[in-house]
Formats: sequence, C-alpha cells, structure tokens
Amino acid sequence: MTVTYEAQRLITGYSWTECPRWHDGRFYFSDMYNHRVVTVTEDGQADTFLDLNGRRSLVDEEVVCAGAGFLPDGRLLVNSMWEQVVLVHDGSTTEVYADLRDLAASPINDMVVDAHGRAYISQLGYNLFAGETPAKAPLLVVEPDGTPRVAEEGGLFDGANGMGITADGRTLITAEVDGMRLTALEIKGDGSLGARRTFFDDQIMMDGMCVDAEGAVWGASPISGVLRVVESGPVMASVKLPAEQAGMGVACALGGSDRRTLFIACGVEVFDREKSRAEGRGSIWTAHVDVPGGTTRP
Repeated sequence: MTVTYEAQRLITGYSWTECPRWHDGRFYFSDMYNHRVVTVTEDGQADTFLDLNGRRSLVDEEVVCAGAGFLPDGRLLVNSMWEQVVLVHDGSTTEVYADLRDLAASPINDMVVDAHGRAYISQLGYNLFAGETPAKAPLLVVEPDGTPRVAEEGGLFDGANGMGITADGRTLITAEVDGMRLTALEIKGDGSLGARRTFFDDQIMMDGMCVDAEGAVWGASPISGVLRVVESGPVMASVKLPAEQAGMGVACALGGSDRRTLFIACGVEVFDREKSRAEGRGSIWTAHVDVPGGTTRP
C-alpha cells in the first residue's frame, strides 16, 4: 500500500526554484531566474546566500544557477547553467572553479558532490529551451583537485538530470528525464564510474531526486508528483501537493535536524524567464517522512 504524506508550503515568491540542498544545519535552493542561491530556516526565514546578479556572463545568456553542492571545507559549488562553468563561493567571493565549455554538449544541469569533494554533473545533451531534438550525453566530473573530465566510462544517458549518492558512497543514481527511468552506477574507489544498472523503470518521468538512508529514491515528477520508489520495486510513498498553489514539484532533498523533512522545490513557469520572475510563484514545500536521509548526498 502506498503511503501518502501531506505537504505544507514553507515559502513562496520566487522564480523557478530548483536544486534544494541541506547542509550543516541549513537549507538552500537555487532561485534560478533571479540569479541567486537562497538559504531558508525551518520556520521560513529566507536570506540570499549567493547573489550572481552582478556577474558578467561568459556567453550571450544570463547567468542561471542550477545544481549545487558543498566541498569538504564548506565552500559552495554551483553550476552556471548556460556558461557551462562551475562556480565556487566561500561566503564572500565567487570564482570559476571548473570550466566545462570544452567538455559539455549542452547547458549543464544538476550536481552531487561526494564526501571527497568530487562533483558529478549532469547535462541533458541538448538545448531543451530552444526546442532541439533530444540527444544522449555523458555525465561530467570535476575531481577533488578541480580538474574536469567527461565520465566516458559511465556511458550515455537519455537526459540525465537529478542525482544522488547512497549512504555508503558506493552508488550514484541519476534520473534520466527522456528515458523515464532511474539509473544506478557503481562508484569505484578512485571515483570513476563502474557497473551500470536500471534502478527503476516504470515510465515515470522524474526530474530532481534524492536518496534516503534505506537506499530508496524520492523523485520529483512534474507529471506524477513526488514519489518514493525502491530498486526494481513499486512506488512506496507519495507526497500530495496542491497543484493550484504549488504548480509542479520538480526537485527534492531530505533535511531538517533529523533529515526526515522532505523539502520540495515547486514551480509554475520554467520557459518564460521574465514571466517567472514577475509572477514569483516559485515555492518550497515540506513533508515530514518516516525514513531519514542519513548520510546520503546531496
């Protein structure tokens, strides 16, 4: 029997919210079209942690921050989607950490950082916003020393998007948006990717995702809702979101003092940036779930 959790709105008034993260007792998310990373307390008090409005883009596109993660020393990494660079922010200054322009086939997307400071980065492989034909693409990796590379050993993906790493640090899971499945890969001792398998394939399109302490995945599907699935198994749980207020749930992360709070990034308008900014209907919702995040990442 599927368990259903009720969600409550934590905060609203943003553009397209994405890439929720819990780190060191604080919750963060990307307010994409307002060019910033926001931090929020558990009672809904928000503050801008990283403001990229003053950054001059390296390309003829505005700066849009997407996937994020934290290095072992606490610095924030965030993908500048259209620039195809990873930025690093130490709380006061922001610099280019890794330049992926010669490696990426498309705008870069989500990110998960392992315990060693290695960043795994997804890309769709094509420009969705320009209506390009879907194309397969590999994952990208930024090693702990800042060296970027293409993870050719992992193969190609049908629109890799959200990513998570299991509690033991040995498995990377990514949501293939166009393939409508979750795919798992072994993480070897040197950080390279090994054996690959299908984790969940029930033709449900998932966007952002996270892993819980039992190895199940919470996946945010703009079509089907926010679902908890186990490997090769059924949907175990779901979160009920009021569509008129929340729009679509597009990404999620486990956090809170016991990591049993599922933070859900919700949005209404992703393709029209000006409208998304002007309407400010992006929001964050929460649901208290039974299985914690434990030591999973992000």
